[in-house]
Amino acid sequence: MENKNEINGHAMPSSNSAEQILGKSAKKSCRKKLMEFLNKNLLVIMTVSGVLVGVGLGMMVRNMNLTKAQMTYFAFPGEMLLRMLKMIILPLVVCSLVSGAASLDTRSLGKLGGIAVGYFLVTTLIASCIGVALAFIIKPGVGAGALNTNSLGLESISSDKETADSFLDLARNLFPANLVAAAFRSYATDYKMVAVGNDTNGTTLYQKVPFGKETDGMNILGLVLFAMVFGVALRKLGEEGEELIRFFNAFNEATMVLVSWIMWYIPFGIMFLVGSKIVEMEDVVLLVTSLGKYIFASILGHIIHGGIVLPLIYFGFTRKNPFSFLSGLITPFTTAFATCSSSATLPSMIKCVEENNGVDKRIARFILPIGATVNMDGAAIFQCIAAVFIAQLNNAELNAGQIFTILVTATASSVGAAGIPAGGIITIAIILEAIGLPTNDLSLMLAVDWIVDRTTTVVNVEGDALGAGILHHINQQEMKKKPQQQEELAEVRVEAVANVQAEEETSPLVTHQTKAVATMPEAIESVL
Repeated sequence: MENKNEINGHAMPSSNSAEQILGKSAKKSCRKKLMEFLNKNLLVIMTVSGVLVGVGLGMMVRNMNLTKAQMTYFAFPGEMLLRMLKMIILPLVVCSLVSGAASLDTRSLGKLGGIAVGYFLVTTLIASCIGVALAFIIKPGVGAGALNTNSLGLESISSDKETADSFLDLARNLFPANLVAAAFRSYATDYKMVAVGNDTNGTTLYQKVPFGKETDGMNILGLVLFAMVFGVALRKLGEEGEELIRFFNAFNEATMVLVSWIMWYIPFGIMFLVGSKIVEMEDVVLLVTSLGKYIFASILGHIIHGGIVLPLIYFGFTRKNPFSFLSGLITPFTTAFATCSSSATLPSMIKCVEENNGVDKRIARFILPIGATVNMDGAAIFQCIAAVFIAQLNNAELNAGQIFTILVTATASSVGAAGIPAGGIITIAIILEAIGLPTNDLSLMLAVDWIVDRTTTVVNVEGDALGAGILHHINQQEMKKKPQQQEELAEVRVEAVANVQAEEETSPLVTHQTKAVATMPEAIESVL
């Protein structure tokens, strides 16, 4: 039998020339696939390479014994990346939420919003439970009583803020008194001692009185709520609000173009962000050995929640492979790892979720800004571990009521945690105050926060992305049901119109389309 090959569907006798042709075509196809892969994933490859090069560069520069001023200059390109990302947050959040809320139907908006809030609360509560469980299993603070702030050369931080005032500030920030000021300031309660009289011995009595003050930092919670409500209001206006909706849509698209330009600077900026952080480290060996169990427990909690729990929730809703969904988000994850900021990661997250994973723009731009503000799964894990760690450090046994308080407080306070580096540290003080533990040991958390905060932020943004994927899937399922209903209604409408023409009867099912028919000749004339 003579061996035959097929080229373009035609049988040909085997020969050296035929084999060479097939070999060349195979090489060309492999080369083409490789080029397509590189073109598609060039930014991802450059971003990951930026992290690796940054580690190597930091280790090299670390041996040069730079001065503080020289370290600042070395970190300048990374600082520029953070400034660009923070610059784009305000227009991105406001415009995306207004256009997203205005483009969604009120019923679907309410349903999707309810599912999103439920998803965020449930995943954060699960994360808090994982954190508490790991803290009691690993026991990072047991036997570490000798560990104190002085031995590590750390400054102690104090926080005398009442738990009730912390939650009241959260509610106040939801409704900012000045929208312009909310773009760069937020409300915070402070205290002053006021003389209220004298006792029997003539000693002046003082009372601690709370008063409000403005602190630096964007009140993103208030801006998110206003943008959502404003978008719904524009939707209610109908035709009158369409022009303003188009304005916000155009503003949003222009912002995404700026994001696409900034993303090409990310690999270069990340290289210096990571490198400068390595250069700034002083005695990292002492910190890691002293607080190794705490670091291990926190990172393990992030791996369990981000690698098992969240993917299982996504699979349970969509019956799709969660890791194929996450593979399209390597750039935002790398940005989150380098910047330690959910807010700074938001621009690249929206872009990648829409382009790589095909999530509906309306859903992505509505849910992701909310998630970046209120969904802090990673923060809830390390906050719970930190609270139990400090309790073990002070040899304080926690009862069931205190453990329940930690879970609820961590879930609630993570909503108001700022999406900035070390933002979660402040909320640990609320948990410690709630269970009656000292806050001076928080400086230990600050010492290693630059390590833990990286995996924290990655888990935070992963939860947001998977939430957007789940909502997109639910919305698609709803959309599939609508065409069937519309087809059934269309049949009814056709019959009703036919009856009207024949017998001139009126019925609630009749849909008059005389205006559309009347305008048809005008449309034809204008085209001609």
